Amino acid sequence: MNARGENLKQNHCVAVIGGGVMGGDIASIFFASGWEVQVVEPNPATRARLPQSVPAASNVMGVRQRGGSVRVWAELSEIQWPDVEIVIECAPEDLAVKQQIFRALDRSAPIHVPLTSNSSGFPISRIGEGCGTRGRMLGLHFFMPAHLVPAVEVIRSEFSDEAVARAVSAIMCTVGKKPVQVKRDAPGFLANRIQHALMREAIALVDEGFASAEDVDLAVRYGFGFRYIAAGPLLQKDLGGIDINYAASKTIYPHLHRNTEPSKLVQDLVENGHFGVKSPSRKGFYQWDEDSIKKEQKRYQSALLKAMQILRDEDEVGAVNPA
Repeated sequence: MNARGENLKQNHCVAVIGGGVMGGDIASIFFASGWEVQVVEPNPATRARLPQSVPAASNVMGVRQRGGSVRVWAELSEIQWPDVEIVIECAPEDLAVKQQIFRALDRSAPIHVPLTSNSSGFPISRIGEGCGTRGRMLGLHFFMPAHLVPAVEVIRSEFSDEAVARAVSAIMCTVGKKPVQVKRDAPGFLANRIQHALMREAIALVDEGFASAEDVDLAVRYGFGFRYIAAGPLLQKDLGGIDINYAASKTIYPHLHRNTEPSKLVQDLVENGHFGVKSPSRKGFYQWDEDSIKKEQKRYQSALLKAMQILRDEDEVGAVNPA
């Protein structure tokens, strides 16, 4: 057992299926904690970058490196199974592709190895359809950038074995993540449902001319969102008064948007190829250029690292858990 209370064996190993942005960052989490990382990535150019990009991503996490290793394969059949403790699928968001991967894993992965998917939208019950070992299959949803955002959702389907969910949660704790338990396999899971409720209202306020994108972002970052690093929305209401929230709800709720489709503003942006910094137009809710993109990405990463340190400090002294 080490200083963090972790009872770890010598050769921990994770298999990450897909070495794109999410897969590479997830691999770096385990690498930073001293795990052997096997990544399956069919694209030759991406595959060639991973032995350098995985350690590089782990270097910005602000934790003591423990000497992990990276091995990269082109196909699932190349995975070396004896030491693998968990599989995390990070393939593109294509249900058919994910189902094909899970059918192959169902046949090839040793029965004791949990099979998880980082899908942000597809329920694990759909991904695992037709597989014979659905009890060991879970959603394991990270948030971008995966190596810097502490939370990870552990999502059960009706088939998931609770013991497997507990084991996967324990693994996440050993690599410094905060597992969030999601007990039902519903679209959007937990965090994305909350996030999209906020996004629907934020975009509607811009679309209808109540405020600019800049002022919506200011209201969140320097207003109510500023408090979220210290307390989630429900704890905040216990501290501030549920009666106040109740009274405000009766006034505000009738005027909130109930759209069941994406807004016209977002639809127009997507149809015109304006996806934000990754689009050729460098346009989204804001207009970007190469210089402003570099400055903003540097500021964003720095802010996340400082926020992460606040939470680490809290963990070290022991957060108060209300009875």
